[in-house]
This record gives sequence, C-alpha cells and structure tokens, in this order.
Amino acid sequence: MSHRFYPTILREYDIRGVIGETLGPDDARAIGRGFATVLRRAGGSKVVVGYDGRVSSPMLEEALVEGLAASGADVVRIGMGPTPMLYYAEASARDVQGGIQITGSHNPPDYNGFKLVLMGRPFFGEDITRLGEIAAAGDWEEGSGSSETRDVLAAYVDRVLEGLAGLPGDALSSLRIGWDAGNGAAGPALELLTSKLPGEHHLLFTEVDGTFPNHHPDPTEERNLADLKALVAREGLDFGIAFDGDADRIGAVDGKGRVIWGDQLLTIYAEDLLRMVPGATVIGDIKASRALFDAIARYGGKPLMWKTGHSVMKAKMRETGAPLAGEMSGHVFFAHDYYGFDDALYAAVRLIAASVRLGRSITELRAAMPDMLNTPELRFQVDESRKFAAIDEVRQRLSDAGARVVDIDGVRVTTDDGWWLLRASNTQDVLVARAESDTPEGLERLMAQIDEQLALSGLARGEQMGH
Repeated sequence: MSHRFYPTILREYDIRGVIGETLGPDDARAIGRGFATVLRRAGGSKVVVGYDGRVSSPMLEEALVEGLAASGADVVRIGMGPTPMLYYAEASARDVQGGIQITGSHNPPDYNGFKLVLMGRPFFGEDITRLGEIAAAGDWEEGSGSSETRDVLAAYVDRVLEGLAGLPGDALSSLRIGWDAGNGAAGPALELLTSKLPGEHHLLFTEVDGTFPNHHPDPTEERNLADLKALVAREGLDFGIAFDGDADRIGAVDGKGRVIWGDQLLTIYAEDLLRMVPGATVIGDIKASRALFDAIARYGGKPLMWKTGHSVMKAKMRETGAPLAGEMSGHVFFAHDYYGFDDALYAAVRLIAASVRLGRSITELRAAMPDMLNTPELRFQVDESRKFAAIDEVRQRLSDAGARVVDIDGVRVTTDDGWWLLRASNTQDVLVARAESDTPEGLERLMAQIDEQLALSGLARGEQMGH
C-alpha cells in the first residue's frame, strides 16, 4: 500500500487543499499513517487531534485518527475548537508528543487542511515533504493504536485568563469590548472566556458555521471588520476584537472604528512587554512598518526582522529566545508567560492587560501611532516557475547597484523615501509587493522602483489578486 498526494497540497507551513478535488479522507488517512510513523521513529507514541468548524472537518478527523492508529500511534481526541487549543493540549499534556489540527484557517469554505506539531516544535518545510515521500513509498509503521477523548476547553480558557493575573479588578471591570468570532472555531471558547472576564462584552457570530454566513473569517481584510465596527459604534465600546476561522490570528478596531493592523498591535504588546522584560528581542515580519521596528528600539528592545510564516516565526523565537513576535497577518506569538505559539484568544487577553498596565485606552494607543502612508499587500499572479527566479534577478540587480537590501524573504529595499518589498508567496503562484513612505510623492517613487524591477524581469503588476 502506498499513497500519492495531489502535488499542491503539501505546502511550506501546513497541508491544505480543496475538499473533493485535491483533498479527501484517503489523504487524511495517509497523513495519519505518515505522521504516526515519523512520531514513532522519533520515540513518541501519542498524538492529540482537534478540528475546526468546517463542514468537512469531522470526516477528515475520522480518517486521520484511523491512519494514526493503523501506524501504531495512540490518539487523544479533543474535538472541535480553535487551533491554539490544540497547541495548548499538545504543550501542556505530559503524555503527548505530537498534535494535528484539522483546519482550513481563513480559506474559503470548500478548503480544509492540517497544522502539525511534533515534540513541541512546528512541523513544516522538509517535515511535510517527508510525509509525501513516506506515503509514496508506503514506508509506514504498522500497529493498532488506541483512541480516547479528552475535554480541554475549560482548562484552556483558564490558562488564557492567566494573562490578566495580578491586574486590578476595577480597571478591568470598567472595560466594554466587542468581539466577532466570525462563525469560526473560536465561538464556544470565546463565550466561555468572556463569561469569566470582568467588564461588559458584546459578542457577534459565536455560533460555529462552516459556511460562514455573515462574513468571511479573515480579520486582515478590512471589509470583514464592518460588523465589528458597527457594533463598537452602536454600543460606544472601548474597542473590538475579531478572529480568523481557527483563532490563531487576531484583528482589532479601536473605539473610533480605526483598524489596528498586525504591526500596530505588536507595537502595543512590545511597549507593555519591554517594561517587564527590558532589552528583550521582539520579532516582526518582513512586511511590517518601519514604525514598528523604530518603536521597539525606542522602548529599549532589540528589533529583529524575519521571514513571514507562522512556522518560521516560531522557529526563530526558539532560536533567539525572543519573548514576543508577530506578523502583519495577525499571528502574534507570546513566549512571555505563555507557550510561544500563535493564539488570538490569548493575544486578546494580553491586549486588555497592556491597556490596563500602560494606563491608556486602546484608542489612545492607536492615536499615538505615526501615520505612515503604505500600500496594502499588492498580490499579482506570476507563473510558478518564474516567481522565485524573478526575485533572484531583482536581488542580483539591487546588490550590483549597491542598494540597501534585506533579503531574508524576498527583497526589502530601504531608500530615503521609505521602503518597498517584493517577495514570492510560499503558498500561491503569486508575487507580493508592499511600499511605505512618509509622503504621497515618496510612495509614488517607491512604486515606480518596484515596477521598474518587475519590467526588467519581463513582469508587470497585472491583475490584482484577493487573498
């Protein structure tokens, strides 16, 4: 017996495909067999499995558990919940050595996929390629593992609440907050969490529904925050928080309905953290505003720019000992008083804590940030065979010209006008561009530089793509 995966589903950070087209129960079974094989060969024996609220998730979970057991892994099933609840179950249980969450994250309803953890570390890149190789060779361990069910929701929520430890109750009880679960997997955990939080809480769309009837659960797209902004305005709330489909990414709006983007949230977290851990390293991704890195330095921290992607971020934190990291996409990672994985519910609690400790409202914190002019992420289709080659050509030309370049993930070029970025997406046949400046003229000049480099590689910023 062997199994061949559809070539596009084994990706850099996770496994993802379209149900009935590129991904089905046979794939889930093969992933289970492969993961159990890797786990057992590494000396482990037990895996925790969870799933999100998508319509196809229970079917994939059933097949995954069969595959894990058939290759001799014992399975702990924690049922439906957010991805960070799975990470928590893996990190906090002494008898577990791996974890798999079935989730389509923020993709359209017909997608689904798997996020994997092995021995407390993200399982990505070559690890995922290896699952494909083991399946193609049918090189699976044989066995008959057991299966048990555990309820971890209450313990998980209590752990998240520890983010408020030691804060004065009166400061917390005056807060009025809006929450939008977007019909994603955060719903039940959010209901339990807010029932235990001081203050007044207004909840939207906590009913889990894999068809996402109200809006798409991706808080980095401003249009998906319309309901939350309306709620904050209608009720005169202090601020609002939104989650993506599996609650590993956070979005936020202040009391005036202004979006607080990923790098701006990280700025708030950094100011709070660096008072408690002076001189700490804080990691931001290559897409983040210069204002973030300037702020980290100003608060006495060591700013570090790194590649985009939740798996590479976690690996970099482990390597540098950084207590905090974050991405533009709303993944925020706290290793300070927490486990270092991306958890939007915990990030929400830490945002409340930061506001209380800093003695300023979220609206005041947002208002204090410099108004940089930046483009959204400009995404355009480029042939898969050209996307990395084109970036290499740009990098070579810029280095020949003596430009100021950071090239850890694509090319990020600093000029007197600001900076611009061109990188290849790891997950699609897409190039991503972004620019930031202090003036409209500067932004125009930077965009012209991007277009010039693309033209020299025979490309153009053509049809804009959605996420």
